[in-house]
Amino acid sequence: MNLGIPRGVQDILPDETPFWHLIENTARNLFEKYNYEEIRTPIFEFTELFIKGTGETTDIVMKEMYTFQDKKGRSLTLRPEGTPGVIRAYLMNKIYATTPIWKVYYIGPMFRYERPQAGRYRQFHQLGVEVLGRKDPYIDFEIINLAIEFLKTLELENLEVEINSLGCTKCRPAYREALKNYFSQYKDILSPIDQERLERNPLRILDSKDEKIIPLKENAPQPLDFFM
Repeated sequence: MNLGIPRGVQDILPDETPFWHLIENTARNLFEKYNYEEIRTPIFEFTELFIKGTGETTDIVMKEMYTFQDKKGRSLTLRPEGTPGVIRAYLMNKIYATTPIWKVYYIGPMFRYERPQAGRYRQFHQLGVEVLGRKDPYIDFEIINLAIEFLKTLELENLEVEINSLGCTKCRPAYREALKNYFSQYKDILSPIDQERLERNPLRILDSKDEKIIPLKENAPQPLDFFM
């Protein structure tokens, strides 16, 4: 009999749970101050939801999902992130018909099959917020400000805020093509995974941890040259 636990998971013992309560309660109080309501989605859903919602070319979908078949042969996946389930709930329950702007938050365990290392586990806990029904820049500002206020409330020091963008639907294709042309010069030294990314979604090569690719990324086309 194996009385251990699988690699990548952990027990949260009673002397640690007060710290978890502190973080969770701080998040709930702050989110609700900003008029976000809690949603609790299933821990597992149909695999297709995450393939479509997360993106079939992402590392999460290609390498990290915990996927299994139920007794009727349906493909199910332990949720690797919170957003797809929230979107599915919004559409399935026709929230859009009664609530013009839907602001929700979630707190719970997620699952990704990645290499365990210090501070990273295959079962990990994530909190986040989603706003549906409104797409003006104020919402971006609100969520960024919400994250900053949350970390400050926990009294974390020396914070740095870095803002990134994938561009819009008009400028992203040009940047994607520029990356593809650039990395195609080095196709022979790309790993099989990065070669697949080159064809399917060259932006993902920028996430590569391959030591041979790191210096190439430094000279790759820059988003600011393409994003308006």
